[in-house]
Amino acid sequence: MSNRPIILGIVGDSAAGKTTLTRGIANILGEEEVTIICTDDYHRYDRKQRAELGISALHPDCNYLDIIEQHLGLLRRGQPILKPIYNHSTGCFDPPEYIQPQKYVIVEGLLGYSTHAARDSYDVKAYLAPPEPLRADWKIKRDTGKRGYTKEQVLDQLRKRKDDSEAFIRPQRQWADLIVTFYPPVEDPNPNDLLLNVRLTLRPTLPHPDMTQLLNPTGNHLGEAIRLNLDRDMSKPVDVLEIDGHATQEQVMELEHVLCNEVPHLGQFCSLQGNEDIGKIMGTTGEILQSYPLALTQLLITFHMLKAAEVKV
Repeated sequence: MSNRPIILGIVGDSAAGKTTLTRGIANILGEEEVTIICTDDYHRYDRKQRAELGISALHPDCNYLDIIEQHLGLLRRGQPILKPIYNHSTGCFDPPEYIQPQKYVIVEGLLGYSTHAARDSYDVKAYLAPPEPLRADWKIKRDTGKRGYTKEQVLDQLRKRKDDSEAFIRPQRQWADLIVTFYPPVEDPNPNDLLLNVRLTLRPTLPHPDMTQLLNPTGNHLGEAIRLNLDRDMSKPVDVLEIDGHATQEQVMELEHVLCNEVPHLGQFCSLQGNEDIGKIMGTTGEILQSYPLALTQLLITFHMLKAAEVKV
């Protein structure tokens, strides 16, 4: 078991940014070292069957949760799985895929924390919680641009899924070690994704890096662009790290060095020193841009994966 994979969970509603976050973390660690699993592949019904039954893909009854548990258990022991594949373009199932876990496994999807057995399989658990208007905008752009839907069809789907989202997806937030919330700045409620701020809620279920000296309110030379505060989440005390989209490269690098210096193996992955490919998003005209809040979010989660690798049993 000392050679077992490190498993990261990334859970959130449809179009919450799971795939963007996953790809960046895989890029940091090296794609050849990472196996990516999507729990949405474990749907019980295809798109046509769901419409006939009047059930959404967000409902637990629409997913093989027991097989997700079984496969997570196998992956945690370093054993291969035969994973189903749900084709989001056709709404049907493709032939299953034989998966041999690599050093790191990232499991993303809608219902990854919905059972106790599944939750026990992860070393690190992240939950994505963007504001609903922002998520709706992301979903419209994705589903009309990549999945062949019209805007009206996407809006109708959002309305139909609203109750299931509130009942089954959002409650999983309580099980996360980190809650990631990208949000537009108050002064510009309609910015492009490059300018989004991020709020990282850090629960004490993991030993987070010590940033208190760097962000001491009495001597914080990073300005207001990067802030560390105490808060309460679901009635429990948490640290909250906020990074604005307009933070400068100098400010970001200082915070980055705190992470890179605490875990020796992380230094080689720093986004602004030797790996400038993380934190990448596509602009409105197709150009590739770098978001510092996204880069630091990916780096912080990678930090926890490497820390977990040091202490795994």
